[in-house]
Amino acid sequence: MIRLEEFTECGSHQKGHFLLSSGLHSGDYMQCALFLARPERAERAGRLLAKALTDAGINPDVIVAPAMGGLIIGHEVARAMGRPSIFTERVEQEMVLRRGFAVAEKQSIVVIEDVVTTGKSTREVVAVLQAQGARVLAVGSIVNRSEKPNPFGDLPFRSLLSLDFPTWMPEECPLCADQTPIAKPGSRPVV
Repeated sequence: MIRLEEFTECGSHQKGHFLLSSGLHSGDYMQCALFLARPERAERAGRLLAKALTDAGINPDVIVAPAMGGLIIGHEVARAMGRPSIFTERVEQEMVLRRGFAVAEKQSIVVIEDVVTTGKSTREVVAVLQAQGARVLAVGSIVNRSEKPNPFGDLPFRSLLSLDFPTWMPEECPLCADQTPIAKPGSRPVV
């Protein structure tokens, strides 16, 4: 699989005080874009995640990834599985398919993310796809930092690295209490 040290070495695992898009605070942030910036790492992660899915008997028609974070890894998983990849994007606080992308009724889908923390944005993607009649078979991610083996209930989930980084509600955050400056990385607005 993949080790945390690989993320730390390339600057993808960052330490500090972060406001996550979930609204939670953390002393650790996973900026997978830095990890995926090297094509050989992206290809390897995609191949490993594709293998984890196929080893579980998951064989989709299409890979769907949310922009921005899931784009590269979604494309690499699709390439490793020999499937097309499409992506969703957030438009005015709503997850949508655009740019000519569409799914067919009963088409089987796997949703691929870079990092899952609460799983909220992934569940939004699943809802969009299901509303259009697609069958979502599973979810995959490079990193699972949800503190749960599967944050998606009955929907199968595979990840390459599970991390148990603490997160806090803002009013309970020890870094806020220490007045550590906070950064808001990521591509999704705080909700």
